[in-house]
Amino acid sequence: MLELLVALLLLAGAFFVLVAALGVLRFPDLLMRMHASTKAGTLGVGLIVLAAVAHFGELGITAKGLVGVFFILLTAPVGAHVIARAAYLVGVRLWEKTVVNERDGGQGEEAPRLARGKGPGSTEEKK
Repeated sequence: MLELLVALLLLAGAFFVLVAALGVLRFPDLLMRMHASTKAGTLGVGLIVLAAVAHFGELGITAKGLVGVFFILLTAPVGAHVIARAAYLVGVRLWEKTVVNERDGGQGEEAPRLARGKGPGSTEEKK
């Protein structure tokens, strides 16, 4: 029964890692690619580590595996958010079919306000 659980966790993890890889290859812009790799990749790696934890079943391996899963769940989305925000602020172009750009408060592409120095706390606003 344990072997079946390990096999299912490994297959599910491999499936989500494959979906993440396909998303990175197929999506048209940086932000969509990062979304695919972060969400599906985090879930896939977490399931694979949980399969290893279930297979070995030792306390030390279980503790290390759970800490590893917690670390990945904590750092991957935060890291992707920081990288995406930096990419947006330096002006990485969005996909041409993007309808809503919530960062500029409307539709279409507008150069990021913070990258031009016109964001909150800039000297140009205080004049």
